[in-house]
Amino acid sequence: MLLTTTPSVEGKKVVQYCGIVSGETIFATNVIRDFMAGIRDFFGGRSKSYEEVLVRAKNAALQEMTDEAVRMGANAVIGIDLDYETVGDMMMVSCSGTAVILSETM
Repeated sequence: MLLTTTPSVEGKKVVQYCGIVSGETIFATNVIRDFMAGIRDFFGGRSKSYEEVLVRAKNAALQEMTDEAVRMGANAVIGIDLDYETVGDMMMVSCSGTAVILSETM
């Protein structure tokens, strides 16, 4: 399954639009992680624990979207948009795109 943020794929032609697909992941923050991130914010530096959680959440949202595209019979998702939001004390990663069937060659 090809996933891309672009509206087209060089050398490929969209032969069928299957529909809009999406994926969402919400995860709660962790008190210890928050405390350690606060210390890093004060002294400077990156919060590796938050980065790892964000990567896992992004991958889960993309997988959910990909699974939906496969059920539609698509072989690609184009025009993908990723969004990161806070919902109360939680973080949400959402993605959406257009499931399509691409030709093998132009």
